[in-house]
Amino acid sequence: MALPKHMRLKGHRTFNYIHKNSRKYYGELMTFKVVRSNPKILLSHKIISTSNKFRFAIAISKKISKKAVERNKIRRIFQEWILTNIKKINNHKPYWLLVNLKCEDFCNDKNRLLEEFQSLMFKSRLIK
Repeated sequence: MALPKHMRLKGHRTFNYIHKNSRKYYGELMTFKVVRSNPKILLSHKIISTSNKFRFAIAISKKISKKAVERNKIRRIFQEWILTNIKKINNHKPYWLLVNLKCEDFCNDKNRLLEEFQSLMFKSRLIK
C-alpha cells in the first residue's frame, strides 16, 4: 500500500524548519520531531490544498541497514500503521512529523518497533 502524496513531506526547507522548530519526543528506538505545519514552505512544491494537514516523513539512516530493501521494509511498516490508524478526523491536525530511527538492533522485531511508534504517537498527542 503506497503512501498518498498528500501525507508526505518533502524539500530541504521543510526539514530545516522541522529541525529548528520542532518539539522532540524520545524513545528507546526512535525520536519524533513534531512541529506545527507551515504551508508557506510547501508552496514551491505546488502543494496548496492539503498543505495544512497532518504530514510525516520517516528518516532511516544507512547505519540502520546498508541495504535499501531493509530500510524500505521498515519504512513501509510505519506507513501502513499510519494509514490504518490515522483516521480522517485526525488528518485535520496541522502538524508535521519526522521520525528518526536510532539503532539497528531491532530490525527483526516488528512488534517492538510498532509498540514504541504507537506509544510515541500517543505521547506526542498526534492520536488519541
